[in-house]
Formats: sequence, structure tokens, C-alpha cells
Amino acid sequence: MKIALLPLVLYAFGSFGQTYNPFYASLADACNQDTVNQNLVTFESFGEKQVGSTELENTYDWLYNAYVSYGYTDIQEDQFFASGVSTKNLVVTKTGSVYPNTYVIIDAHYDTKNGPGANDNGTGTVILLELARLLENVDTEYSIKFIHFSAEEDGLLGSLNYVNDDVITTNMDIRLVFNIDQVGGTTGMTNDIIVCERDESPPAANNAASAIATTELANCIEFYSALNTEFYFAYGSDYVPFMNNGEVVTGLYEKNESPYSHTSQDLIVNMDLDYLFQVTKGTMGALAHFVIALDEVSLSEFDKSAIKIYPTPSDGNLSIETDRLVGQKANITVFDISGKIIWNHSISSFGPKEQIQLNNLNAGSYLMTVESEEQIYRRKIVLE
Repeated sequence: MKIALLPLVLYAFGSFGQTYNPFYASLADACNQDTVNQNLVTFESFGEKQVGSTELENTYDWLYNAYVSYGYTDIQEDQFFASGVSTKNLVVTKTGSVYPNTYVIIDAHYDTKNGPGANDNGTGTVILLELARLLENVDTEYSIKFIHFSAEEDGLLGSLNYVNDDVITTNMDIRLVFNIDQVGGTTGMTNDIIVCERDESPPAANNAASAIATTELANCIEFYSALNTEFYFAYGSDYVPFMNNGEVVTGLYEKNESPYSHTSQDLIVNMDLDYLFQVTKGTMGALAHFVIALDEVSLSEFDKSAIKIYPTPSDGNLSIETDRLVGQKANITVFDISGKIIWNHSISSFGPKEQIQLNNLNAGSYLMTVESEEQIYRRKIVLE
């Protein structure tokens, strides 16, 4: 839900030291336009999705089943009441390997107003689906929550409920909230700019971090898609309750605002599907950047024969065996579940078998990295 943009001076940023990442680019290039388009056709076919309607319930079921088919198992039905009517958000969690308790939330509302809402907000909905489809088997340092909010069109009630009942009550550690709302462009226009939205409202404490994240978002859009970027302030969508709670937010919104929002003509035929696909690619690159997606090949993460760390569970006396690092300088680091470094050791010349002692650490699960100048190995260890 957005109200027409007021005139504002908009600025385009350069990279400011942020660098192009070939792995993030490969994820962006893996996005499939046919899949995105077909999902949007399905979304439109459910009709007008008002809170309490069968159409909205059918859309929820379709989304739920899509995530199951992608392989996700941590799927939460977040039920609440909007104006006395029961409805629900869909919350899908992918756990990060380094910071499992710190979340990047990427969200889009799936309810619509006065029409099928292909653009507002079928576009955000199908982008989340495509990113989730491709990232399910990709290792990410931070955890991701893919959230489809209901009752956005009723006054941001789904996101407000989630912040009050889930974020605040659990003191959730949120790295960033990334909102996608109405990014399909308008047919017949030159759609080559996406608006990147940053927090410029009270409380001011989170505004500087939002500005940095939004600059990074714009850089990623320009790295990993064919689009240019402009900036505007964040307003009128599901990141607002998070902003008001002091969280860091960013978001995307179309430059050429559709005249068909909240009407029966909010249809695919009145959108620019090539523009939507470019937004999808840029969003993928940005999400990969924010969650720090890890390239399995370069990190040798799943090359189990490359390095052995044993025993696990362990009493703290661990052996590390590898022929990949012999004679090299290497650094061994142990992180707790919050990502804090709690043990570090440097070796000037790695041997075929190294012994380390972690007897001073408490029992629990940890992440260990063994890193040389050329490669990194990550392993979960358990101490008893």
C-alpha cells in the first residue's frame, strides 16, 4: 500500500568501495524469468485477496506448499486478527551457519485491495519465492526469514502484529529488514530505474545504518541487474512497524508508479515483466550480500575429504588432519552461536595433523574455521 510519491530530489550512488562479487552474480543470473512470470500468473489467478476471503486463504496455501516443495521445513503460521477477522502471516526461516540467531528479514505482503494485485503486491510475493527457491541449498552466514505479511492493505496490521508478538517478545536480533512492495513498473513506459528506500523518520538512531544499507542495496542493484537506482524515504509499507521499533530497514519500490494499484486493472498486462525480472536479479544480489552467501566451491565447505576435525562431540581435545594446508600459514578460529570470536590460534607452518585444546570452553555447539591465504574450511563442533 503506497500513496503517490511526492516530488523529491533523488540521488544515485556509486560503489563507494563495495565490490562486485562473482558468486552473487551467479545467483542473480540463476533467477529464471519463466518461473517468476508463471508464479505471477498463479498469484493473479486467485483474484482479489482481502482479509477473511477464500482467495487470500488459497493464496496462503499455495505459498506454503511452494516452500515445502523447495525443501524448507521451518515454516511458521503466524495467526492474528485484523478488524476481528482471523488471518495469518507466513514466516519461513533458513538458518545461517555462522550467526544462526541473527536474522535478515525479507518481506512482501500478499493481500490485495479492490483487485487481484498483480503488481501490488504480487511482484514482491513472487520475488521472495524465486529467491527462496534458489537459496535453499546455499550456505549463508546470517539466518533469513522470508515473511509474507497479510493485512498490509488494512493498515500494516500483519507486520505490526509480528513486531509486537514475535520481535519484541523474543528480543529478536535483526540485522536488517528488506521490504519489497510494488516493483512491476508500468507498461508502455521506460522502466529502467528502481527506487531504493531508506529510513528518514523518527527514531533517528537507526537512520544512519539504514542509509548505509540502502546505499549497499543500490550498489547491488547496479552490480547484478541492468537497472539504475534512485533514493527515497521509506513510508507506507510493512517495514514501518520495524522502523518504529528501532530496526534497520531498506526497501524497493517502482520508479514509474502504476496508476492501477487498488483497482481491478492491477493486472500483469499493465506491468513490465522484463523490469520485474531485473528487479528480481538485483534483489537476489542484494540479499546474498546482506546474508553473506557462501560459495561452496571456493570455501571447500562440503569437501569432507579435504579436512577432518575430530572427535565431535569432544571433551575439548581436538585433532585436525589435512594435506591441503601442510606447510602453509593458517589461522584457526572458534565462534559461538552469536558469531562472537571466543578462541583464535595461528600456526606458522601447518602439519599433517594438528592438536588443539578447547577445554576452557563451555559445553555446547560452536563453529570452527580453518583458514589459509587461499581457502577456508568451516565445520560445526560440539563440546561436551
